[in-house]
Amino acid sequence: ALPISVTFDDLPAVSVARGDPASLATFTDRLLANFTAHAVPVVGFVNEGKLTVAGEGLDGQSARIALLAKWLAAGFELGNHTYSHRSLNDLPIEEFQADVVRGEPVTSTLLAASGRGLRYFRHPFLQVGLDLQKREAFEAWLHKRGYTVAPVTIDNDDYIFAAVYASALRAGDAAQAAKTAEAYLTYMDAVFTFNEGLSQSLFGRPIRHVLLLHANELNADHGKALFERLEGRGYTFVSLAKALEDPAYGSADRYVGRWGISWMHHWEQTMGRPRTGSPDPPGWVSQAYEKGRR
Repeated sequence: ALPISVTFDDLPAVSVARGDPASLATFTDRLLANFTAHAVPVVGFVNEGKLTVAGEGLDGQSARIALLAKWLAAGFELGNHTYSHRSLNDLPIEEFQADVVRGEPVTSTLLAASGRGLRYFRHPFLQVGLDLQKREAFEAWLHKRGYTVAPVTIDNDDYIFAAVYASALRAGDAAQAAKTAEAYLTYMDAVFTFNEGLSQSLFGRPIRHVLLLHANELNADHGKALFERLEGRGYTFVSLAKALEDPAYGSADRYVGRWGISWMHHWEQTMGRPRTGSPDPPGWVSQAYEKGRR
């Protein structure tokens, strides 16, 4: 069996066709149902800045907080992804730390209700800093605050597919949505194959992977198919804590730089190897994504 931990970023949601609280509630139910059906012990990383939307008032805010409560009620865990999803590369450390603290109150209150606390932190954009001193100082501060950094070994461009998928749903273009979803699943197969090979090359064995996905409609609608593909490849779903027991996560890691990359690439570069290029989405998907951003 190949143990893998599945984590989701940008809660309560990102890249969805409709962002009103009622639509988000139905999307969240579909997403969580996939986790439950496949017994996947997910950690979801929250941006509390997404809980307050101009013009929605307190009712809207309460409805958005209720989305996070659904995750906990279904038996999943929440972590901190900062308040406003800014980059450690771009902010002074004190300002970034303040954004981490600002991202705690709602999530920690919800967790406390079930006797739990915040224990995982994930860097926005996976950007860990431009110099080692800053990276180490920030991670020491996190540790003192009771956090474990949630690394990622299987990074991917699901957010690109998700934006194109959401845009097709908004346009009522079912054929384009289906085509995008199929391309996504094929692409993810290539991503798993790539990381299985890289794990073999770096450690001479399969490691317990940590997969990063995003809380979007693409994964709500096609997460079941993705989990089935993982099971077909021999993966079993484990908690983040269980995955992090793998000795690979104790490997030397001195990576800093502009790019937010996976820990596989951190280790690769720390070992003095050049970074191996990961699979890219098909050209038509990238083009549709760029077009949508303009």
